[in-house]
Amino acid sequence: MPAAATIVKAPRTPKAGRDLPAAISVGLALLVLVLGSLLFYPAAFVAVATVFACVGVWEVNRAIAGKGISVPFTPVMVGALAMPASAYFAGAEGLLFALVASTGATVLWRSLDPEPGAAKSILAGVFSLMWIPFLLSFVFLMLRGEQGPTAGMTLDLNDINPGVVQVVIMLLLVVANDTFGYLVGALFGKHPMAPKISPKKSWEGFAGSLAGATLVAIPATVFLLDQHWWVGFALAIGMVFAGTGGDFAESMVKRELGVKDMSNLLPGHGGVMDRLDSILFAAPVAYAIFTLLGRF
Repeated sequence: MPAAATIVKAPRTPKAGRDLPAAISVGLALLVLVLGSLLFYPAAFVAVATVFACVGVWEVNRAIAGKGISVPFTPVMVGALAMPASAYFAGAEGLLFALVASTGATVLWRSLDPEPGAAKSILAGVFSLMWIPFLLSFVFLMLRGEQGPTAGMTLDLNDINPGVVQVVIMLLLVVANDTFGYLVGALFGKHPMAPKISPKKSWEGFAGSLAGATLVAIPATVFLLDQHWWVGFALAIGMVFAGTGGDFAESMVKRELGVKDMSNLLPGHGGVMDRLDSILFAAPVAYAIFTLLGRF
């Protein structure tokens, strides 16, 4: 046999650095799960999102443990379970109470442990609570809206809670931010925004995110929510800045912890936190915009 025929070729690495077929399959499965539960059974969506929050907390705590810091796992995980449900069923007051209670429990739990490093442990636990379940809970405040929580199924989409539509629009804008930013950045990106934090993000991609999010936000708010066009424009600007800030924040944390991905639970995507990073910062901004500008 010719010598060239016996050479084993190394597997090709996708240009994006990910397994694209796996990433697309997982992405579509998550899309069906999230949108299906959101539109037809909001309480199930709360449960699904709570699971994501708990897995995200576990990923972050595991990464922090690699630096020799032991996070008080039990009170932090209880807080991650309690905050989403409190926000959806009891509103902003319930979320605030759950945050204060879980933070106090974290401090008390670790203070009773004689092991050294209590201060770092408490700060890491409070950081996990504030970053993941607390910020994500603004999605549930938005979801309940002025009509309050929906416990049953919503089979009539003509009578859907406006809060559900707001959450759908927010998620669409987060996806638009990532998609348009990636496409424009890959084609035209030459000027990195923050090369030490995220070398692949460029100013050209950021401009693409702004343009793409605006194209999605204005028609969505006008036709789906019957709002003024400038509410959609403000929402697009807010979502792009918040989503980009969320990406940078997680990149900084991963760089400090010395990890590439928070985990490998989602093939082609990395960890759950690698999918939640933009949403965590986008949720409170979207809630504020809808709450304040939606009144005019």
